[in-house]
Parts: sequence; C-alpha cells; structure tokens
Amino acid sequence: MKENMCLQSYHDLIAGIVAAMEARDLYTADHSQRVAAMSETVGRLLHLKPEQQTTLHISAHLHDIGKLGIDDAVLRKTGPLNDKEWADICRHPVIGWEILRKVDSFAEIAVIVRHHHERWDGGGYPDGIAGERIPLAARIIAVADSIDAMLSRRSYRTGMPISKCLGEIERNTGTMYDPEIVRVVLSHWGEIVVPVEKLNTHTAGERTAQ
Repeated sequence: MKENMCLQSYHDLIAGIVAAMEARDLYTADHSQRVAAMSETVGRLLHLKPEQQTTLHISAHLHDIGKLGIDDAVLRKTGPLNDKEWADICRHPVIGWEILRKVDSFAEIAVIVRHHHERWDGGGYPDGIAGERIPLAARIIAVADSIDAMLSRRSYRTGMPISKCLGEIERNTGTMYDPEIVRVVLSHWGEIVVPVEKLNTHTAGERTAQ
C-alpha cells in the first residue's frame, strides 16, 4: 500500500510538471509523453526489472524538464536556432539535473536526465562520457528522443519519413547510440515507434486545427 501511494505521488508530480511544460510549450509536453511511451516499451523488451522500468518511465517523462529554464524567445522560436540559441538549448540537461537533484528520492532520475544527450562514442553533452558510463536509462531515452524529434512536425519543417528515420538510427549505431538498444529498436520498430507516430500525427493535427 505504501509503495502504491509513493508511486501515485510520483505520477501526480509528473502530471503537474508536464502541465507546467505544456503551459510553456505544447510540443515539449507532447514530445515527453511520446518519448516515455517508446522508452517504456524498449525497457520491457530489454527485460528491465520493475524498479528499473519505473525509474526509466519517470526519467523519460522528465527528460526535458530543464527547458523550463530556457527563455521563451528561444524555446518557442518558429525557425532554426542560431549558434547562441542552440548553446542555450543545450543547457537544458544540466538545468533539469539541478532541478531534480534537490529531491533526494529523484537522485538517480536527476543523473539520467543530465546524461540523455550523451553519445555512445563520447561526443555528446554535457559531460562527454561514453559507452556504458552513460546510464542505461539515458541511453534508451537518447534513442527514443531522437526518433520522436526526427518524426515530429514543427512550424518550420515537416517530419522525416519513417523509413529515413529508421535509416538514421541504424546509421548512427555505435556512434550516437548503444548498439544493443538500436538492435532491439530496429527488431521491434512496429511495436515501439508506429503506435507513437500515430499519436504524433493526431496531436499535430489537433494543433493545426486550433
């Protein structure tokens, strides 16, 4: 009972944070929900333990929480970012870590959020760590995050075709992404990506209609 109450509290907190992100930027909130859905499926296929799945699920929902600390002019810009704006956006993993690490029970989640833009080859940010030094949950979120970013439609560009997105993920295995996670994603593409892409198309249509 106590564990269920704690889990419910986590979900209530997540719902509140997602609502705050949605108030700033609808895309960020929708994106985080889709990334969480894909990450959860990958975690199940990797046979993560229940407690690991819970941590992964919460971390994926909160991976972009640091964008709450990014200026609206950058976050809501309806066009490509310049170098200064891009550098500002790249601060969001550290901002997210700073927010979450203040909560003792979120210490592990804070670290995952900090490292979700690291690369398998060490060329990512903010710390340039590589391989298995990157938390497993962060490596899973990195793939799901990239897939949704490529497939999503924005005001200044159309979403990438699914076949091209699949090719980009495959091409970057062993450089940007953990090869084992990519293997699972490519083997179960229809189960992981297609349902979420249908949601992406639906919500994009709703935003266009508003």
